[in-house]
Amino acid sequence: MVILRKMNIWVDADACPTVIKNILFKAAVRNKVTLTLVANHSMHVASSPHIKFLQVSAGFDVADNEIVKRLSAGDLVITGDIPLAAEIIEKGGHVLSPRGERYTADDIKARLTMRDFMDSLRSSGIETGGPPPLNQNDRGTFANQLDKFLVQHFRST
Repeated sequence: MVILRKMNIWVDADACPTVIKNILFKAAVRNKVTLTLVANHSMHVASSPHIKFLQVSAGFDVADNEIVKRLSAGDLVITGDIPLAAEIIEKGGHVLSPRGERYTADDIKARLTMRDFMDSLRSSGIETGGPPPLNQNDRGTFANQLDKFLVQHFRST
C-alpha cells in the first residue's frame, strides 16, 4: 500500500505582495492544501485551518533557511529569490515567483548567472533599476500558473 504525502505550499512571505498572498489564501482553502507563510516579522494571515504563519528571527536568509529545512520534495515554494529557488529545486521542490514564473532545473543556472551579473553591475555603481511594480497582468499570470500547477499536482496523485 502506497501512502501519498500531501503537498505543502511555502511562501517566502517577507517580500511577497499582499495581493499574491490573498490569491494563495483562496487557493489553499479551495484545494485544502497547507499553506505556510514564513517571515521575520508578524503579518496578517487569513483564518483557516489550511493557512499557517511561521515567524522566524530577524537576520539574513533566516526565513529562506527555514523553508529549505522544512521543505519536502514535491512541495511548492512561492519566492522571487533566485538563490532560494535554486536550493528548493535541488531538494526536489517546485518554485513559482510572485509574477507567475516557474523556475525549473532547466533554467535556474541561467537565472542565477543573470542575477549575479546584475548584482556585479550594481556593486560597481551602475544603476540597473528594479522590476516594475506588480500589475494586473502579473496577478492574472500568477493565479493561472498556480491553478495550472495545482491541477497537474492533483491529477498525478
